[in-house]
Amino acid sequence: MNALPKIGFGTFGSDHYTPEQVAKATAYALEAGYRLFDCAQVYGNEDRIGEVFADAFRRGVVSREEVFVFSKVWNDQHNPGKPTAALKQSLADLRIDYLDAYFVHWPFPNYHAPGCDGDSRNPDSVPFSAETYIRVWREMESLYDVGLTRHLGMSNMTIAKLDAVLPHIRIRPAFIEMELHPSFQQWELFDYCVAQGIKVIGFCPLGSPNRPERDKSPEDVSDMELTEVVKVAKARNIHPAQVCLLWAAKLGAIPIPFSGSEKNILANLSCMVDELTNDEMTALREAERNCRLVKGQVFLWPTAKSWEDLWD
Repeated sequence: MNALPKIGFGTFGSDHYTPEQVAKATAYALEAGYRLFDCAQVYGNEDRIGEVFADAFRRGVVSREEVFVFSKVWNDQHNPGKPTAALKQSLADLRIDYLDAYFVHWPFPNYHAPGCDGDSRNPDSVPFSAETYIRVWREMESLYDVGLTRHLGMSNMTIAKLDAVLPHIRIRPAFIEMELHPSFQQWELFDYCVAQGIKVIGFCPLGSPNRPERDKSPEDVSDMELTEVVKVAKARNIHPAQVCLLWAAKLGAIPIPFSGSEKNILANLSCMVDELTNDEMTALREAERNCRLVKGQVFLWPTAKSWEDLWD
């Protein structure tokens, strides 16, 4: 594996950015120097991002080999044969011959309609099944075997779920995507992944202020307003967002923020030349509020009591 960048660029535009706007931001990020792009079929913009990649490769801005491109199989594509078809569609849309990593987006076949509200439920939703997940993973392994993806990844997992599947798979995940920001540090899961040799990709690294309305709750906190984060930012004369990104990078995770602002795209990347001190990291540990932002309640099955059932 080539050296991984310290930061990646997310391409989930939430409900606030059109595919064209996400593509424009991606093009600017690529020109600015980002070299890891986290995509997914369900984001509905891979074809637009593919146009950006094709143009950049053609103009010599960057070569395919210099860019890490991730994608994910969506929840309604877990039946036999569908992960393969979904990956091939992503490759066609992204206009590339292989992925650098292909992820199982969520560990359930449960899905929701695009743009649904937080109270939406699918009556066909079911609890996590290790047997079903392993079946999906084995098809993912076959995609790795034929070179359609260089690595495999998992996302939105828990320690219990990982314990249930890792002993029974042939190709272990190189990456895991998990929500990771100062108010939700997930130390137990993070340390577990590090011990397993799985590289952590941190989503919602800035506390995802532009996340969909269905993922917002009255009790949520704003990472960039936390006392501990603001104190470090003021001492360094940098934006609190940059503190959040440097915190994740110091842990050894790769944060994947999205922004539609050219100014913020540059600021997020440029701060990666810096590094927080051990004392600052100790202080930021106190920012933990156990504030999960992406609760996943739209994936609940009929007998589930609350979103917490999704996370064991």
